[in-house]
Amino acid sequence: MTLSLRSTALVRRLLHLLAPILMLVLSSGAALAQDYDHYVAGDLAAATPGPVSGGLLLLGGGDRDDDAMRWFFAKAGHGHIVILRASYAGEIGEEFYRQRGGIASAETFVIKSRAASTDTVLLDRLAKADGIFIAGGDQSNYVRFWKGTPVAQALDAHVAAGKPLGGTSAGLAMLGERLYGAMDGGSLASPEALLDPFGPANTIEADFLHLALLRGIVTDTHFKERDRLGRLFAFLAKAQAGRSGAPMLGLGVDESAGLAVEADGTARIHATAPNGGAWLVEGSKLSKLKPGGPLSVTGVRVTGIGPDSVLHLPSGKVDRPSFLRDYAVKDGKIVSE
Repeated sequence: MTLSLRSTALVRRLLHLLAPILMLVLSSGAALAQDYDHYVAGDLAAATPGPVSGGLLLLGGGDRDDDAMRWFFAKAGHGHIVILRASYAGEIGEEFYRQRGGIASAETFVIKSRAASTDTVLLDRLAKADGIFIAGGDQSNYVRFWKGTPVAQALDAHVAAGKPLGGTSAGLAMLGERLYGAMDGGSLASPEALLDPFGPANTIEADFLHLALLRGIVTDTHFKERDRLGRLFAFLAKAQAGRSGAPMLGLGVDESAGLAVEADGTARIHATAPNGGAWLVEGSKLSKLKPGGPLSVTGVRVTGIGPDSVLHLPSGKVDRPSFLRDYAVKDGKIVSE
C-alpha cells in the first residue's frame, strides 16, 4: 500500500512538471485530429511536371467546365493541388485526381475549427502547394475559421508568389476585397436585401484576403440561377459605406460559368452552358447612400461578360460585352431603365 501511494504521488508530480510542456506543444501550431479531416489522392512526393504560373479561377458554383479545370491544372504545373473546405469530405480531391486527372496529387483539408488555422502540417502543405482550390460550403465558416489567421496569410502569399488560386460557390464569395459573410446563419436573397441593404442581415466583412486582381471588387455566385442581382446591389451599397477611394465593382458568376483570370488581369469565360456568363455591376451610383429603409437608386450600369468577352481586372473594363443595361431600384424593387 505504501509503494502504491508513493507511485501515485510520483505520477502526479510528473504530470505537474509536464503540464507546461504539453501546453506549449498544443499552442505551437499542432492542431488536434478533430480540428480537420485530411484526405490524399496521388503521390505527394512526386515532382511537379511543369512550370507554375499565377492566375485565378472564379467558378459560379455549378458543374465545373472541363476547359476551365484544364487551364487551372496547367497553371499549377500539373502538380500538387491543395483543396480547402469546411464541410463534406474528400470527394472533390477524388474528382480532381482520379476523374479529371492530369495532376500529381489532390490533397483535401476539411477544416472543423479555427484551431486548425495554426496547424503546422496544414500551413506547410499550403506553402508547398502548386495550386490551391477553395471548395463550396458555408462562407461564414471560412470567415470564422480563417480571417486574421495564418491560413489567410498563406492564401495571400500563395497568390503573391505567382501560383494559381481557384474557388467555387462559397470559395469564390470570399475572395474579393469585401465580401458577404452570411454571418447570421442564413443566405440573404435579393428581395430582402433590397428592402434593407444596410440592415443586420447584410453581413459584409473586410480585411480577409488581399488579392491585387480583386481589389475593389465584391464577388457573388450562383448568380443568374438564384436571381442575385439585387443582393449584389445591396452588397455594394453596404460594402462602400465608410470606404474611401474609387467606387467598388460587383462581379457575379453564373452557376454554369467560370472566369479564368490570367496573371495580367485578363479574364475569359468558360461555361458548361451556352448562356453561362458573368455580370459586372458598377458601384458608383451605389456609393455614399444614406442608410435606412429600402434601396432607391437610378442609373446602375450592369455589363454582361460572355464567351466572346474579355474582362480586365481590377479595372472592370470589358471588351466585347454580351450586353449593357442600366437599372433603377425604386423602394426596394428593381426596374430596368
